[in-house]
Amino acid sequence: MSGDRFWKTAQRGLLSCLRGLIQAVLAPAVGIPLFVLSVVSVVLIPVGVGLLLAPLVLKGVRLFADLQRVWAAEWSGVPVAGPYRALPEGGPVRRLFAMLADPATWRDLLWTLVNAPVGLVLNLLPAAMVVYGLEGVVLASWLGHFGWYGWGPFWPLSDWGLVGAVGCVVLGAPLALAGLRWGPHILKGHALFVQSLLAPTRGALQERVRRLTETRAQTVDASAAELRRIERDLHDGAQARLVALSMNIGLAEELMKQNPEAAQELLAEARAASGQALTELRDLVRGIHPPVLAERGLDGAVRALALSLPLPVDVRIEVPGRAEAPVESAAYFAVAEMLANVVKHSGAQRAWVQIEHDGDRLLMIVGDDGTGGADPGRGSGMRGIERRLAAFDGTMAVTSPPGGPTVVTMELPCALSSPRTSPS
Repeated sequence: MSGDRFWKTAQRGLLSCLRGLIQAVLAPAVGIPLFVLSVVSVVLIPVGVGLLLAPLVLKGVRLFADLQRVWAAEWSGVPVAGPYRALPEGGPVRRLFAMLADPATWRDLLWTLVNAPVGLVLNLLPAAMVVYGLEGVVLASWLGHFGWYGWGPFWPLSDWGLVGAVGCVVLGAPLALAGLRWGPHILKGHALFVQSLLAPTRGALQERVRRLTETRAQTVDASAAELRRIERDLHDGAQARLVALSMNIGLAEELMKQNPEAAQELLAEARAASGQALTELRDLVRGIHPPVLAERGLDGAVRALALSLPLPVDVRIEVPGRAEAPVESAAYFAVAEMLANVVKHSGAQRAWVQIEHDGDRLLMIVGDDGTGGADPGRGSGMRGIERRLAAFDGTMAVTSPPGGPTVVTMELPCALSSPRTSPS
């Protein structure tokens, strides 16, 4: 093994030892208390205390499990997807029972219990091998000073003399090197164990496929309806105006010599009709994909939309890049639909829009200080946006108590492809 390769292996091994120690400490120190608190809080649900305690504890269990999923992916290259079902809209009690009905919750609890001994042993093993091996080498050099101290099968070393010292080196050095060499693989073994308990089950994957199939069918239906709307708008609007424009120009040509004044009136009508047809075509194109969205991205398009509304809208956007065009379009129309509902139905004096990207998802929040009472089930607009987001595995949650305020939270999983550039 070359010197560079040896040092790289040693560095990876030492890093694995450090990461293993972190997980070895957290496995029992955090997992066992979370398991005990979860059981106690669930048992106390009938007396009411658990209704307050259980959501917090189960949320803590999920955060701990999510942290382990991140470590498995980043430290060992073992991806562990989140298996949780989407929580329903409604109060905390309804969301709590949805969590309890989710099999992933109970698999998390089983993992916190089983991971305490398994995680402790597997994660501690690389560091133990390195430390124990180095201890043997060090003791061999210090044999004359600390002959009373024992190591491994040579106990006490003073009884073995030089043979004991050689044995310490012969066994200790390979043991330390093995800990450095196999430490990352041992850590990966623990990550695979985590994957076996925390990854989605076959049933969860089948449910996800079913949901994606359903949302795809809804998206196809929505796309077909949108194409029919565009065809209808073109036929009844711009096309009819262009036909009338052509007829007026033809009549003006015939009247140009016989009645110039009448011809001028027809040309004036044709000019007005051409302007109206152009406006309708622009509106139609803007409804398909706004030019400002293509030119300035989601940030510029939402700010331009907010300025066009008849009420003040506070906009805060922190998106350091561009998403793919279909995702960006879905996000824009989702925000546009929510703001349109604010103007039409809320009676609000003010609204706000917050959009940010946290690494793997786009979070959009639209709120207003109106009268509240918004219900996605009663309007086709919100249901349409929910279907549009679901096609990208996105979600929408509405909080709108009577009297307000109304807050709509939408999430879209996505990655940003390029840094944002400021418009010139």
